[in-house]
Amino acid sequence: MTPTRDTPSPPESGGADQVAPLRASLEFDDFYAANVRAVTAQIFAYTGDRAEAEDLVAEAFTRGLARWRRLRDYENPAAWVRRVAWNLATSHLRRRAVTQRFLGKQRETPADGPDGDRIDLMRALARIGPKHRKAVILRYMAGMSVAEIAVQEGVAEATVRSWLTRGKAALAGRLSVYEMEQR
Repeated sequence: MTPTRDTPSPPESGGADQVAPLRASLEFDDFYAANVRAVTAQIFAYTGDRAEAEDLVAEAFTRGLARWRRLRDYENPAAWVRRVAWNLATSHLRRRAVTQRFLGKQRETPADGPDGDRIDLMRALARIGPKHRKAVILRYMAGMSVAEIAVQEGVAEATVRSWLTRGKAALAGRLSVYEMEQR
């Protein structure tokens, strides 16, 4: 059976050597209970994140427990734990700021969406035949000559000119400019 705050050490378990660590542990438990809320509230106000504040304060008290034999003799052990918690919080905020700056540089800059004319053109291109669409795109968007398109597609230049003529006619039927009169 492990001694706890509510169950004293059994007399046969060893005596003074085991009573001192138990007493120190009970002292730390009381110290923790008396100070944890105040320190957590301060660190929460500083970081703005309750879960992070609780983690940082837990780390500070853990470090205090590891040094409790020396720390309990301090005039104000709570000040030591509070200072450790503040130092941990400051380090955390610095790391978070560095991370945010890094991530800010990594974000893609949102591009403006296509304007209405481009959307209309894309829709019209999607509605014409694939050979005509390819010929129009290569000629007018990629800037290729009729001869270059003919070589790429493995057809005669006359065929490319035919595709372009038919493609432009099909696009003209699907794209029209409406001008609104201003009154």
